[in-house]
Amino acid sequence: MSTREIELSLLQNVEKLSVRTPEEKRMLPRGVCDFPSVPRLKELIHHINAAIFPDFFDRRRDEGRLRSYHVGVEIESIYEILSEETAKALRFDSDMTECETNELARRYALDFINQVPEIKRLLFTDVQAIYDNDPSVDNYGEIILCYPVVKAMVHYRVAHALLGLGIPVLPRILTELAHAHTGIDIHPGASIGEYFAIDHGTGIVIGETCIIGNHVTLYQGVTLGAKNFTLDSKGHPVNIPRHPIIEDNVTIYSNSTVLGRITIGHDTIIGGNIWLTHDVEPHSKILQHQHS
Repeated sequence: MSTREIELSLLQNVEKLSVRTPEEKRMLPRGVCDFPSVPRLKELIHHINAAIFPDFFDRRRDEGRLRSYHVGVEIESIYEILSEETAKALRFDSDMTECETNELARRYALDFINQVPEIKRLLFTDVQAIYDNDPSVDNYGEIILCYPVVKAMVHYRVAHALLGLGIPVLPRILTELAHAHTGIDIHPGASIGEYFAIDHGTGIVIGETCIIGNHVTLYQGVTLGAKNFTLDSKGHPVNIPRHPIIEDNVTIYSNSTVLGRITIGHDTIIGGNIWLTHDVEPHSKILQHQHS
């Protein structure tokens, strides 16, 4: 094949791919805009980690005034990045002007900063829960530095807060970044209480409308999913509550599947490889031989 033939083939495909197809036009937001930046959102999580776990994700382990200075730098970076990326997200599929989105984005970023102390408190309860449920771990630092559930929960708790503020797009990007890295798939819309532990974590799925109480432990391969969907007149799934409610002090062992808007009562144990689509009373023990 000659150089001319190669160049011609490349140019022909460039021309074809440069034309916006009807499908592409239909799937684009209302206007072509500056989309949120995934690399910048990764930076955002880095700064949040450094603000919440400064001794682990920031090498400057200073005390007193210097520690406050370094945390302040991280908080300023969080505010700057979140303001910029939220403005892009608000313009993603909106009729608001650039001035309007910038002003609203700054307000959302500040509202989020006000929630960071509570996010930190919740994350430390998660670390404690993991420590209490895992005899193989020697210290808390090992959990914070090594365990994929910590990464997943940082992303989830940040994304959940952003979603609660009404920020579009960014929450899903953040949880999918954690999903890709850890194999733990938590929708930012799920509600998860304090002292939440995941052991191993690979293959965990937690759906959008799940409600999970305090002191809940999940093992690898657990799915908290929807049993079926209600469709609208156009055949599109309707976004209504469709995932389980898990009450306090519940443990669900590996590869169990809990589907539908059912309630798992508090202080219940669900064994491994269980398929569950009905409510469970509190203080229950659901084992495989009961379903054989």
